[in-house]
Amino acid sequence: MSTGEADVTTGRSSVRMGPAEMVQAAAMARRFYLEGKSKIQIAEEFGVSRFKVARVLESALERDLVRIEIRVPAELDAERSDALRARYGLRHAVVVESPDGQASDAPDPENLGAVAAGLLGELVNEGDVLGLAWGRSIITMANALDRLPPCTVVQLTGVYDAGTAERGSVEAVRRAAAVSGGEAHPMYAPMVLPDAATAAALRKQTGIAAAMSYFDKVTVAVVSIGSWEPRVSTVYDALSDAERKHYADLGVAAEMSSHLFDTDGRRVGPDLRERCITVDADRLRRVPEVVAIAGGMRKAQAVGAVLRSGLVTSLVTDTAAADHLLNHQAPGPRPALERADPGEA
Repeated sequence: MSTGEADVTTGRSSVRMGPAEMVQAAAMARRFYLEGKSKIQIAEEFGVSRFKVARVLESALERDLVRIEIRVPAELDAERSDALRARYGLRHAVVVESPDGQASDAPDPENLGAVAAGLLGELVNEGDVLGLAWGRSIITMANALDRLPPCTVVQLTGVYDAGTAERGSVEAVRRAAAVSGGEAHPMYAPMVLPDAATAAALRKQTGIAAAMSYFDKVTVAVVSIGSWEPRVSTVYDALSDAERKHYADLGVAAEMSSHLFDTDGRRVGPDLRERCITVDADRLRRVPEVVAIAGGMRKAQAVGAVLRSGLVTSLVTDTAAADHLLNHQAPGPRPALERADPGEA
């Protein structure tokens, strides 16, 4: 081969490019891929037809002069994310790599909250009302927030405190409001009360009633999901052994914001909801964007149940849960297709 020529092997044949052709193809590719010029603009600059530009760009790809790479941060799994979004009809699905060596009974990976914080920065617009439920991942998410447009932040559920450092969603609401510069509307009330009468009385208290008055205005909500077992559902942990068995006998497989679901996504146990300080499921269904944060194998089946309820429009999860959802669970309603995109409202 003579000097100044390139011999490039394609899938079909071996073709030679002369130096002038190579330089022109590289220049056109630079204009198109790096400088963002249109094919018409490139054609005018080089004095050729736009059809020739198209052929040259196609040839540059075939001959490996141009390589297109799709890169995302190493912890994000773009292929699983897209597959999960399509399978369940979600608006957004973000799958992160499960931490190496994570035990099968571990709680939500901590990186879920950090990734959810980045997603929330994309979803929330100025003037939105952001609702935050209780959840360890939601607390982690709030602590990781570094940008949020001015918005009102309201607490969607009461507080659960098992004597740990996480005191519930009050701090998460305050943190999100501080980052956004907006108003905070926390609720100083337990999530689960001894009986329906006590819960009803608390809902009438001034501060709690004021926060709950924003429920119908919420445009973006963030919730967590628990499976019906110890240390994976805060509601489960708050009940007596007899109550846990009662709801298990009803077929409870998942819990979200004190709402219980069977494996098919049907809501069960209305008597428990009457004892809880929480946003109604029917109100959640009217929220344009409901983001769930949950991962790990212990929560995989529960996540599938809540997805089949049609209440969630977006999901942040990990590869362990995503593989189960993609390979072992059937999808249900396609909620994101049924609700207006909050960004277009």
